[in-house]
Amino acid sequence: MNRRTDITALFGIRYPIVQAGMVWTSGWRLASAVSNAGGLGLIGAGSMHPDTFLTHIRKCKAATDKPFGVNVPLLYPQMDDIMAMILKEKVPIVFTSAGNPASWTPTLKAAGITVVHVVSSIKFALKAEATGVDAVVAEGFEAGGHNGREETTTFALIPMVRKATALPLIAAGGIATGAGMLAAMALGADGVQVGSRFVASEEAACHPRFKQAVLDAQEGSTLLTLKELTPVRLLKNPFYAQLQQAYAAGATPETLQQLLGKGRAKKGMFEGDMEEGELEIGQIASLIDTLKPAGDIVRELVDDYQRGLAALRPIN
Repeated sequence: MNRRTDITALFGIRYPIVQAGMVWTSGWRLASAVSNAGGLGLIGAGSMHPDTFLTHIRKCKAATDKPFGVNVPLLYPQMDDIMAMILKEKVPIVFTSAGNPASWTPTLKAAGITVVHVVSSIKFALKAEATGVDAVVAEGFEAGGHNGREETTTFALIPMVRKATALPLIAAGGIATGAGMLAAMALGADGVQVGSRFVASEEAACHPRFKQAVLDAQEGSTLLTLKELTPVRLLKNPFYAQLQQAYAAGATPETLQQLLGKGRAKKGMFEGDMEEGELEIGQIASLIDTLKPAGDIVRELVDDYQRGLAALRPIN
């Protein structure tokens, strides 16, 4: 890269590229591969029981001598156990999401851990800043998985958050290429978080059928739904069709929750049930058509960024 950003200095990495901590996808193999390639790999704690989480941390330590981190949804039911493991294992970097950062940021910071919080609005960015986080991820409406209720797109969100805070800023949502990375950084981001592109990697822990569904995705293959519960972007499949039928019949939030049940994301993304599973992926999936090693994806992002930067022409 042509400049050293706040993000590379903050995390001690070569490239300002963070691999998102995605449920049923971001295990130690993916995280260590991204870190070894010069980015920051994250283990996704959201789909792991505490003992499984501990195993992934230790295997990641054995697989890389580079910095790595974990992503922890703060609504996790066994949060005390998860945080105790993070502190005991001296995980250097923690990304928090889906909850109030004030609940754990002071504890993590007191242990010397770098803390980053994922936000979807200016309001939540400022709240995160007030708790003492080291950086924020501003995630736009295009992103896969659970989204903010504001439905603000990445192109709108990044410059607004940049104007509101001087914190190191990581852009997320709809970024799967070096050109997208360049655009985000031109808007004020110091780095990017990439999720969907790493789903289509050899090291991703999700099921091969889910990976193939991502490769097959076309424009319009995903939509945001379940706004009455927690907004989530899904690939269209028979389960998604069931949701639409329920909406057409005037389903209440309680009915939707009953239809969703438990374990839908695991069934789809990890077990490969393309009929009844919940398939969380970003809009940018329509641009992804190759399965590659994670290290190659990192290098491709960097090379594409450099080509895009070199191709820019001044306005006379």
